[in-house]
Amino acid sequence: MVLDLLLIGLGIALEPFPLTAFILVLGAERGIWKGLAFILGWLACLVAVIAAVVVATGNSPPKPQTVPSTAALAVKLAVGVVLIVIALRKKRRMGRPRKPAAWLARLDRLSLLSVAGLAAFLQPWTLVAAGAATITQAKLATAGSYLALVLFCLLATSSFLYLELYATFARSGADATLKRLRDWLSTHQDQVVIAVCLLLGLWLAGKSLYLLVS
Repeated sequence: MVLDLLLIGLGIALEPFPLTAFILVLGAERGIWKGLAFILGWLACLVAVIAAVVVATGNSPPKPQTVPSTAALAVKLAVGVVLIVIALRKKRRMGRPRKPAAWLARLDRLSLLSVAGLAAFLQPWTLVAAGAATITQAKLATAGSYLALVLFCLLATSSFLYLELYATFARSGADATLKRLRDWLSTHQDQVVIAVCLLLGLWLAGKSLYLLVS
């Protein structure tokens, strides 16, 4: 479970579109505060998903070879297949011109609460679903189990946390660095999505299929 959560958390952290939106949030008016609101909204969404899964399972992981455990594996298998399909579709469409989302230019006018809501909207829900299916195996009874979930949340938020701290403490050169990062993400967005989706999709689909047939 821990390895799956760490890989999924890393995949969430590397998603280029939320990262691009967060960089624009930092560059907006009151960007530091809006960045903090974004991070809190992002974390609150992850914590809510974890809490919902733990409540749904009654903090009692399903036993192997039962209907609930098979259903969780089936969800992870389906997510893995979806990620592979996304990677293949992105590969076929590479090089096609894309129109930037019009709402990205209106971030200056968003309130702190709206920015927090934007963070929830931008969650890569396919990966979050894989994380939720994995968390069904968790039983919060030891420090290690709590630590695994905390690490998942922190890893899934790590890219935003780093950029927020960088923008806060390196203000003199932060704007130029963030612009370069945004330009790089704009140029390499498809490659990043393909790599993340393909590698994580193959891992989730392969492991889930093996556990289902074994």
